[in-house]
Amino acid sequence: MQTSEKIHPDQIESESISIYRDIGPYKGYECRDKYVMIYSEHANLTVKLVTPGIVRISVSLEGRDAELEPSKALLPYEPLEGWNVIELNNELEITRGNVVLVVDIAALSFYVKTGQGTLCGSYKLSFSDTAVRCQGGMDDEAMIYGLGETTGYLNKRGERYTMWNSDVFDPHVPDMESLYQSIPLLIHHASDNTFGLFIDNPGRTVVDLREALDSYFIETASGEMDLYFITGPGFKDVVTNYSILTGKMPLPPLWSLGYQQSRFSYMNQEEVIQLAQNFRSKGIPCDVIYLDIHYMDDYKVFTFDTDRFPDPAAMMSELKELGFRIVPIVDPGVKVQNGYEVYEQGIEEGRFCQTPDGKEYVGAVWPGPSVFPDFTDEVTREWWGALHQFYVDYGISGIWNDMNEPSVFNSPTKTMDDNVIHRNDGNPKTHGEMHNIYSLLMSQATYEGMEKLLQGERPFVLTRAGYAGIQRYATVWTGDNRSYWDHMRLSMSMGLNLGLSGVAFCGADIGGFMHHASGELLARWTQLGVFTPFCRNHSAIDTRNQEPWTFNDEVEEICRKYIEFRYRMLPYLYSLFYDSTCTGLPIMRPLVLEYPKDRNTYHLSDQFLLGKDLLVAPIYEPGKQHRVVYLPEGIWFDYWTGTRYEGGAHIIAHAPLDVLPLYIRAGAILPQTQLMQHTGQAIWHRLDIHLYGQGRLGAAAQGDVGAIGAEVSYHTDACGAFTLYEDDGLSDRYAQGAYNLIQISTEENDRQYTISAAYEVFGLQQDDKSILFTVHHLSFIPKSVNLISEVPEMKHLEEQSFGWYYDKQDNQLYIKTQLAGLQEVEIIVEG
Repeated sequence: MQTSEKIHPDQIESESISIYRDIGPYKGYECRDKYVMIYSEHANLTVKLVTPGIVRISVSLEGRDAELEPSKALLPYEPLEGWNVIELNNELEITRGNVVLVVDIAALSFYVKTGQGTLCGSYKLSFSDTAVRCQGGMDDEAMIYGLGETTGYLNKRGERYTMWNSDVFDPHVPDMESLYQSIPLLIHHASDNTFGLFIDNPGRTVVDLREALDSYFIETASGEMDLYFITGPGFKDVVTNYSILTGKMPLPPLWSLGYQQSRFSYMNQEEVIQLAQNFRSKGIPCDVIYLDIHYMDDYKVFTFDTDRFPDPAAMMSELKELGFRIVPIVDPGVKVQNGYEVYEQGIEEGRFCQTPDGKEYVGAVWPGPSVFPDFTDEVTREWWGALHQFYVDYGISGIWNDMNEPSVFNSPTKTMDDNVIHRNDGNPKTHGEMHNIYSLLMSQATYEGMEKLLQGERPFVLTRAGYAGIQRYATVWTGDNRSYWDHMRLSMSMGLNLGLSGVAFCGADIGGFMHHASGELLARWTQLGVFTPFCRNHSAIDTRNQEPWTFNDEVEEICRKYIEFRYRMLPYLYSLFYDSTCTGLPIMRPLVLEYPKDRNTYHLSDQFLLGKDLLVAPIYEPGKQHRVVYLPEGIWFDYWTGTRYEGGAHIIAHAPLDVLPLYIRAGAILPQTQLMQHTGQAIWHRLDIHLYGQGRLGAAAQGDVGAIGAEVSYHTDACGAFTLYEDDGLSDRYAQGAYNLIQISTEENDRQYTISAAYEVFGLQQDDKSILFTVHHLSFIPKSVNLISEVPEMKHLEEQSFGWYYDKQDNQLYIKTQLAGLQEVEIIVEG
């Protein structure tokens, strides 16, 4: 434990101040088909165009070639041809596509703008004896988002971060500059423009948004800097265009969207089976149980402890019957032990990282002295992936990669020494240059190995550490948080910025990993967690257990209620995942992404959207039953009470312990399905599609359901559209077209409400689908529904394939119909 002695004045050494110099003077340029090279006294710059809206500027010092090789974080691309360069009035104007780069010849500063003249930042390059620096301007109103998994609030302006993957067991606090993930992406947003800047550097990178009020600087220590400027013009355009650089997540198996339970550790086979039986006997849905390090023999990866887990095959069989999957932890550290096959094979084949003198690098982690696979080498990645046959033989299709920063207990830096050598597919580099990408390449090895071994089944990989592009291979959880209310709040801004940084499938340990959760905290965190893309409860050894039933009946029932809500919502959630695989947009979204001109959304870190229609505003302080919620423009309804609100305003939400403030936008289409105790196929034979009209003004806006005939103010945003995705939920056949897309839309006019539904893609042959439409908050009393007969009571809809019923008390219209593959359903409700 540290004391005040840590800041004793006599112990504080003044930091040496680096002197930065301009990279100029300018010496000339060379224009070729696919790039422009700019020469200066101290550096060379290479300009390339990745897409019509993404320009790459590479910088190398002291005459070195600026033709830098992109890191393995980036997808391959072919630079566009056809640059136009004009030298005029001490400036170089370089134009191609929708990008204009203007370089000041005297200072070699530059700015980027679009072909329409929208400015995408001004920058100045400089260097010191140890680093290259790029200084960028910030307008007074500019917000900075992105930077992946970092502490603090949604807007990163005023903070400083060091991109250096670190095993951080200390409590995650705002002044912590490094965590497990390093994604050096800055999204610069103002009301009239949004653009992005990605710095591709797997080594140490400093991003300082604190030192100056009107500028920020980026610093790399390698003597090189590789910058990608992403023009918008819109916020969503920047996020989608960034995914062109680093990729989008593949569609995960449906079971990985279910509720997941973990602990460090479930200690033996009997405990795991009992845990699974408890979930089923208590009727709490769950799909996944995790095995932490105690399942292994002496912490050796690719082994089972035969005392604790004497019959893994029988355990897996019993769990499969109960509808559970097992995800075991696999760390990179391989125990140094003669007779251990993984170690001996890796030594014989030269698969481990080496010191400069050619010896295997050895560092201590859970197994004691350990060696580490060199994942920068393709052959090593293939070797590591093939080792997972051990798990696949037990029916395991999900792997948890941890400690992969990599964490090294006995190193002064708590990771590999900077001078460790990586083979890097024939282009050797030091660990100091490759550190942040080590975990990405481990996840790549795991994912690709499992993908090959599973022979058509989709793998699932969870990782703690990562770099830009990690979404192509793994889901991310935010590491060793604590059972603190403030960490619950922090998990929202971390998840939102991860989503903006390409990592759509992410989440935090529900209930907190360290410390001791209370029942109230678990209830509130579960309410939040079921609306995050990754939904796992995880706690540490020697802390209080926090399975849903641990505390009391009230907490158990709250957890059950919200976990069940997630399972009913799977058609909506799975469709959002599919959309993310196409667009790169996050599933869990900050309000500013959907409402980029609304300044009230710019700093909102404690509420978010799931998709664009469902607004989640958790309670994250103990004892609180009220909170302020901001509703953006449009009409919004309290999901639980139906109370109608005009947007563009703050409201006070009342939220007793069993209530999560939840709001739904007028025009929303929310597909749900029947409750299951675990996920099945993502072919929804029965769909309950909830549609939200515009509601009423006047007394009805306060929840008076009797004021049906009140005058209505119509908003165009009440027109709704949603694309429902379905496939088998498990295989990769969707990539060959074996999936369905159902387009659903609504339109509300005076005394008329129209519902349309049709298959846009019908790649899965199946029987007719039964659909129950529930229309909430109609603005009129329905009198007829075309081609469908009214039934006298709601119970008749359970017996018939077609029919409609109107509940006057709740102002809800129920319409049951069927959808066939080659038909379009159009339902017109007249009032």
